[in-house]
Amino acid sequence: MTWFGRGSACRSRCEGSHPDDLAVVRQHDHDGVAAAAVVEAQAAYAKLAELMGALAGCFARIEPRRAACAYVRGLIADLPRKNCWRLAEHAGDASPDKMQRLLERASWDAAAAMRLVRDFAVAGLGDRDTAVVVLDESGQEKKGERSVGVKRQYVGCAGQVTNAINVVYASYATAGGHAIVAARPYLPKEWACDRERRAAAGVPEDMVFATKPALAVAMLTELDQAEMLPPWVTGDEVYGRDRRLRDWGADHGVGYVLGVPRSFRIQLPSGARLRADTASRLVPAGAWTRACCGPGSKGDRDYAWGWLATASPRHHLLVRRSLTDPADLAFFTCYVPAGRPATLPVLVAVAGRRWPVEEDFQVGKSHFGLADSQVRTYTALFRHIVLCMAAAAICATAAAAARSRAPALPPLPTSPEATPPEDPGLIPFTVAEITRLLNLLLQPHHYLHWSWWRRRHQARARWHHHRTRLEQQAAAT
Repeated sequence: MTWFGRGSACRSRCEGSHPDDLAVVRQHDHDGVAAAAVVEAQAAYAKLAELMGALAGCFARIEPRRAACAYVRGLIADLPRKNCWRLAEHAGDASPDKMQRLLERASWDAAAAMRLVRDFAVAGLGDRDTAVVVLDESGQEKKGERSVGVKRQYVGCAGQVTNAINVVYASYATAGGHAIVAARPYLPKEWACDRERRAAAGVPEDMVFATKPALAVAMLTELDQAEMLPPWVTGDEVYGRDRRLRDWGADHGVGYVLGVPRSFRIQLPSGARLRADTASRLVPAGAWTRACCGPGSKGDRDYAWGWLATASPRHHLLVRRSLTDPADLAFFTCYVPAGRPATLPVLVAVAGRRWPVEEDFQVGKSHFGLADSQVRTYTALFRHIVLCMAAAAICATAAAAARSRAPALPPLPTSPEATPPEDPGLIPFTVAEITRLLNLLLQPHHYLHWSWWRRRHQARARWHHHRTRLEQQAAAT
């Protein structure tokens, strides 16, 4: 890989491998874009070296340390499935024994490694003053009854009740990017009380049953103790309806905007106690405010918002209403610590930060093998999660740094009649695109051309999606 030390050398290597692809790039005069991609690939590789160097102290011997580095590089690689067999093949091993030993029996501190991954991600994403911690769980379907924590339960990836395991995650989201910074496998009550199953799956002796919100509180506490907890927390109904989690936020001066069910009860300043859906009818017709809770792939995510005061001056009920279906409502309980302004734009912005964790799950499973563990014991599952978090953190921080250097895109349309720009530009590097650039280091092939094509196509699609949204709005009025 020494050839990748200079951009010109890299371009020469790529040019020699794929003249047809390069001809397309030259035809469109994108040599500058190719050079920028090379620079970002080098920066991403430096991130990989930085994090793996920081993790070195977690390993008792050099052999598992090298295996972990190969494991992470395999997770980033373009493999159809990220299990031990595939990762061993990618690393050039004769069998999966090294990778399986890394997860099951090798001596290394995965909990310390997770904390180092967290520190790396938080430092790389920056912008702590406006950051938000997003709480959510994600499942992985399993067969049989021996995988740690497996039971029939609802998992979002399947959209139904199925045989699966669940893990609670905390994602750290800023304006520049986001990444998972903490995780706790969920151990159902029937598992926690079954000594035989616990022993067979290697569940630690000190691990007891804890609800998903309790696991979330443990992760928030660890972030707080490390002085890395940002000012805001958000999550869905699973976390919003848990009083202990809400009380923890208020006791520690952490603001929150948490989803709650329509049956959630609030106490109005008058003393009356009402369900959230009943209270929402008290919002005057003229008090609903249209606001954007963040950019989406097809334009801004606009909704109508209303909010109500409660008997507590620091607590509020936030209501989100669809612009196309007034009956489609979502409810959030909000806490604003003393000394921090309570404004609708701030609460809407925090509520809109819930989507990054869904993207972390999607990208984690499709690009970093988050759901490809094929393990049964607690230790192996936890270690696989940590290494997946490391791979994702490398690419997320590299993408955030690349976005800070990206040139501005052409202005979006302001009317349905707007004419598309001749050059739509390129969208900033995404986490998925950074993984492809890292693969460029080892497998040049046609990654560079396809990186350019995807980003240009997505930039054009972004512009047209925005204009379509304007056309729909104009037709509605």
